Amino acid sequence: MAKMINKTLLLTYSYLLIYILLSSGVILYNKWVLSPKYFNFPLPITLTMIHMGFSGFVAFLLIRVFKVVSPVKMTFEIYVTCVVPISAFFASSLWFGNTAYLHISVAFIQMLKALMPVATFIMAVVCGTDKARCDVFMNMLLVSVGVVVSSYGEINFNVIGTVYQVTGIFAEALRLVLTQVLLQKKGLTLNPVTSLYYIAPCSFVFLSLPWYVLEKPNIEVSQIQFNFWIFFSNALCALALNFSIFLVIGRTGAVTIRVAGVLKDWILIALSTVIFPESTITGLNIIGYAIALCGVVMYNYIKIKDVKATQPITDSLPDRITKDWKAKSSSDGESPRGIELNDEEAPLITSRLSHIGRTQLGTHTAV
Repeated sequence: MAKMINKTLLLTYSYLLIYILLSSGVILYNKWVLSPKYFNFPLPITLTMIHMGFSGFVAFLLIRVFKVVSPVKMTFEIYVTCVVPISAFFASSLWFGNTAYLHISVAFIQMLKALMPVATFIMAVVCGTDKARCDVFMNMLLVSVGVVVSSYGEINFNVIGTVYQVTGIFAEALRLVLTQVLLQKKGLTLNPVTSLYYIAPCSFVFLSLPWYVLEKPNIEVSQIQFNFWIFFSNALCALALNFSIFLVIGRTGAVTIRVAGVLKDWILIALSTVIFPESTITGLNIIGYAIALCGVVMYNYIKIKDVKATQPITDSLPDRITKDWKAKSSSDGESPRGIELNDEEAPLITSRLSHIGRTQLGTHTAV
């Protein structure tokens, strides 16, 4: 028994490590591809569409051709009223988030992403899925103050890039809330494969509209280099990130996920300054981000405590691991505890904790 538990824990932390590496790698890879100083492919909508097309194609093969995963019961009414609006905001979040890489650094983007709980809480209150509370409001205020301080300390502050990123954050927050409101009320749960199968093609269509207006003319008049292996490997990493998120969700609890997300953010900020020397971090950046992070951690703690208060007393960790291990074979590919890792590359993994927001175990610059 002890040996099985140790093996399970080792596998769990291996999945967490894979997730952290892939999530950081996708963000850094996207920045490298889009940046005019490096690969010089300044077409974020095109890159996002490549990711969507590749992910949707792979999902189609797995579901319809190889039948590795069974499709869910999707009616036309559910698709139009649920999948379409969620896809629209998902596509928007990817479009704005990827465009931000053209204007601001990866490190500053990660600092701005600390606003995700603030945006998610605001959208949840507006949509009626959460209530305005004084303790949560104070945490949101702390996060906002931290982000403002961090922005003030940004040497290469860019208004356009900041607006793109913040807009993308609010689009993603609305997507999370809509996922909770629309899909969960329908009793529909999608795993990463089925979510990509339904979401990716619809998002591709939504992205084609701004692509035709904003990027198609630039492709025709400029010399844009296209390297098949670069884009194939980039899309493959984004797809692998989706599956790693699924593996992590099925193996860990909310606390572990949030701790891993905080760790990933710091690693990504440090790595980005090494890989992209033009990214300069100031002391005020760090102080502001640390303040915001305190608010994020406190917010997550409150939300996790609220969820636990509504659930029966859980088993001890060894018992829970053993039960999860035994239940895995019959899990149908869905998270036994309904936890969501919100990453740019994760289109539609629903959960009871979806409103907690992303301390980033999760974006994408394009799933």
